[in-house]
Formats: sequence, C-alpha cells, structure tokens
Amino acid sequence: MSVQNNDKTKYIRYAAIIALLGNAVLAGMKITAALSSQSDALLGDGIDSATDVLISIVTLFVVKILTKPADIEHPWGHRRAETIATTFLSFLIFFAGAQLIITSISSLISDIHTPMPSTFAIVVLIISIIGKILLALSQHLLGRYADSAMTKANAKNMAADVLISVGVLMGFGIAYLTGSGHADSIMAILIGAWIIKTAIGIFLESSLELMDGNNDLEPYRIIVCAVNAVEGATNPHRVRMRRISGFWDIDLDINVNPKISVLEAHIIASKVEDEIKLRLESVFDIMIHIEPCGDDTDEAYGLSEREIKGV
Repeated sequence: MSVQNNDKTKYIRYAAIIALLGNAVLAGMKITAALSSQSDALLGDGIDSATDVLISIVTLFVVKILTKPADIEHPWGHRRAETIATTFLSFLIFFAGAQLIITSISSLISDIHTPMPSTFAIVVLIISIIGKILLALSQHLLGRYADSAMTKANAKNMAADVLISVGVLMGFGIAYLTGSGHADSIMAILIGAWIIKTAIGIFLESSLELMDGNNDLEPYRIIVCAVNAVEGATNPHRVRMRRISGFWDIDLDINVNPKISVLEAHIIASKVEDEIKLRLESVFDIMIHIEPCGDDTDEAYGLSEREIKGV
C-alpha cells in the first residue's frame, strides 16, 4: 500500500492522538482502581498505560521533526528521528517493567497481603481489555498505512497490554479461588517480565534500522528482478538497502556494454530506477553506479546477485 509523505505523516499524527486520548482515560481508571484495591498488578497495568500516553506525546513531537525539509546538516532529511524516538521509547517501556518487578518482589519479601479485588477493579479491567483491543487495531492499521516503525511498535505494545490486562484479571481470579494475597504480586512480576520482553523486541528492531541492517532478502530479490527486466542492464551487485523511517534508500551497481555512450548508459540506469520504483513501494532514493561488463572486481560492501539468490 503506497501513500504520499504528507499522508504518512498525517496517519502517524492521527495514531498518536487516538493513542494519547484512549490511554489517558484507561490509565486514569486503572490507577484509581489500583489505589482503591491496593493491587500491584493493576497498578502496573495502569503505569504501563501511562507510559503509552508518554509514547504518544513523544510521537506527536517527532512528527513535527519528520516534516522538516532536508538541510545542509541533514541532507537525507529528518526521518531518522522516528527510529531514534522508537529506541528511546523501548528504554521507557523497559524501565516501567523493571520497576514493576522490583516493587512486586519487595511486596513478596515484606509478606504484604493485598485485599481481594473489588468489583470496581474487575469492571475497570474488562473495560481496559476492550479499549486496548480497539487501540491496538487502530495503531496497527494506521501504522500499515504510514509504514511507520514507531506506530507499528506502539501497536505491538498495545497488543501486549491486552495480555497484561487479561493476566491481571486471571490473577484476580486466582486470588478469589485460593484466597492468597500473594497471587497479585506474582502476577505483577510476570506482567513486568512481559513488558521487558516487549521493550527488548522493539529495541532490537529499531537498532537494526539504526545500523542500516535488513533481515529480509525479498526487497533485494525485487531489485534483481527489476534490473534483469531492463534491456542492457546486467549483473546487479554491491546492492545495499537501508530503511529511513519506512522508506528505502538504495545503492547498487549494474553492468552495461562498455561500447555504448554515456547518454545510453544513463538512459539504461534511469529505466532501472523506474522499474525498481514500479516494483518496490516507499522508495526514498536510488543511487545507481554504472560499470562496464567484464569488470568483476570484488566489492567490500553490498550483496551480489548470487548472494541474493542464495547461490
């Protein structure tokens, strides 16, 4: 699905506003219910929703940076700001999970028994589960439209929040069945571990983009097919692709007949560029280097057609 830059920014902004309002309401409800019922697990759930509010605020701030045009200091524009923000958010989420685990372990060591959950707390949890499902779906759809790593990461975070609330509800059920005051703290520790797992996953994804990495060979195969579809272009090699906030920045070398003119070689390169853009969505820039056929010098960077095809 391909959309223009302005539309991508608009979808990211819509997602952030929806997440901000929805999570602010849910966080307020859960924290209020947690304080009244003295539930560590529900408090952790509320804190997690509060971090989602912070994520939305950071997202709205980042959107303003994304819209800035390229300048002398940032010739590729400012879209890396989204990846940096995603990395920063992973640390916030990790801290929230770690703090919840520390607090819950402290309650177990102190042998603090929490009272049975109130009806109000249970109702709040049910509302939270429904609300988080709707928020996760909205972030997922808008993240796909915008092809935004930050919004997609937030959608994963919201989906994890659904499981967190379900886990808290299960903890309440265990507490009722067993009469144990420790069930809440144990469930809070498990929730904290899940939050940390989510944070690590988001961090690894954003780090891969910051390191200009890519663990999917399919876009490379698309480029090889695009080059081979253009008459006069052969041997795509030293192919390098990196993501810049959902857009592809592509470098590659191709071979052409050494006896043709510079103009003819330029026309072939332009056709290759057009063919790649036709087959691959969200292309930021393509740099094509022309080499004469027979120049098979080993290159230090990028992938060759053999490597891409797995030969």
